[in-house]
Amino acid sequence: MRIPPSRSRTLRGGTAAVAVAALVALGAVPALAGEPEPQLGVGTIARVEGVRPGSSFSTPLTFLNKGTAEVPAVWVTYAVSPGLKADETHRNCTYYTVPSYDEMPASNVASCRIEQPLKPNVVYGTAKPVSVEALDSAFRDHLRVTIGVGEPDPGDAGSGEPVPGTGDPLTLEEVEAPATETDRRDHPEPVAETEVNAANTADFALTGAEVKGAVGDKVTATVTFANKGPARVQGDRDRSVTTVDVRIPNGASVVEAHGFCDAVTRTHYRCGTSGSWADVDGGESYPFVLRIDKAVGRATGEVSFTGQERPFDRNAANDTARIVIETGKDAGASGSTGSSGGTGGSSSNGASTSSGGSSSSGGSVSSGGSVSTGGTSTGGSGSSGGTGDATAGGATSRTGTGGNLAATGSGSTLPLVGMAAAAVAAGGGVVWAVRRRSTTRRS
Repeated sequence: MRIPPSRSRTLRGGTAAVAVAALVALGAVPALAGEPEPQLGVGTIARVEGVRPGSSFSTPLTFLNKGTAEVPAVWVTYAVSPGLKADETHRNCTYYTVPSYDEMPASNVASCRIEQPLKPNVVYGTAKPVSVEALDSAFRDHLRVTIGVGEPDPGDAGSGEPVPGTGDPLTLEEVEAPATETDRRDHPEPVAETEVNAANTADFALTGAEVKGAVGDKVTATVTFANKGPARVQGDRDRSVTTVDVRIPNGASVVEAHGFCDAVTRTHYRCGTSGSWADVDGGESYPFVLRIDKAVGRATGEVSFTGQERPFDRNAANDTARIVIETGKDAGASGSTGSSGGTGGSSSNGASTSSGGSSSSGGSVSSGGSVSTGGTSTGGSGSSGGTGDATAGGATSRTGTGGNLAATGSGSTLPLVGMAAAAVAAGGGVVWAVRRRSTTRRS
């Protein structure tokens, strides 16, 4: 389920500088106007697989000055997603955190000033491999490395002031000179990124709701999705990290659905998430305002995950939940709950039903009963002018007010002329509006 732009997190003030510093190639800013722009490249970084949470790993990092002039000093910056952090600090580096914004997840950043010249057409590598720690929440993470001559600015979205490192300085040393054509192809841009996948699991859980009311009442049923960890889960960019199906119980209609939920039918909604990731103990809440249209006793609707596979989730016990509405019994019903019609039974006040779906001869009409006109019988109840369902030849029209369906038909009693005649109500246009609003993720 794609995240529409209206569901994106609000861009915070000052994060434009962070986006340039942390996400755009840092080598794109020339040192001085009129001087040739340095042509710097970061070597391709191999994917890291099978990291154990709580352990550390390192990966070779290489850089190439593809220009013709020597570059006197550079900034090397490496940023990791929230499941990772720098395992050791260097005194020529500063460390800070960029919070999530728009559809970008948070990142832990190390920005290092390396005061040594880079000769043209020479491949350099870090004298000591950069070490990164996989946290307990590590799972689907990323490492991003950039090189440039301009100092990156964390902006006002940084987590306080950048903290300077205390360990040995990060330095570069020559790896190959002169660089080959293969080296130049392997260092195409001043930025490189790779995936870091940890051997971890996460428990996605659903909870339902139970409410009680009488016919005509509006009640709020809140469904929740939560990531119980231990892993933080990063999904595909710009797509909901999971999708939740919500089915409304019989006898109720939706007055207002949560802004992340779209109607599939009038009783079936599909809900996404505000971001493409789920932090540990994070998730979403989906309140639904429902109107009780019929007294059908204890009616139940189902909540479940759909869409994306979740091989990391090994606990299926909390993958479904229920919405329960207790409405009490209809005084004119024969005991059926949440279904239309009955099997071999009949309603009170003279309205007739049949197990085969055919009406009784001519059908009958009564105040507060149901109407059958040669089609399928209905178990809907209501009084003259109230809320109820009428079925004629298989078409259903809701005669109440509010909710998501328009009112149609007449509420007057049909006169009896000669023999009983049934009123055929048809149509009922579905009117719905998709609401969009940004929300703050539940922590």
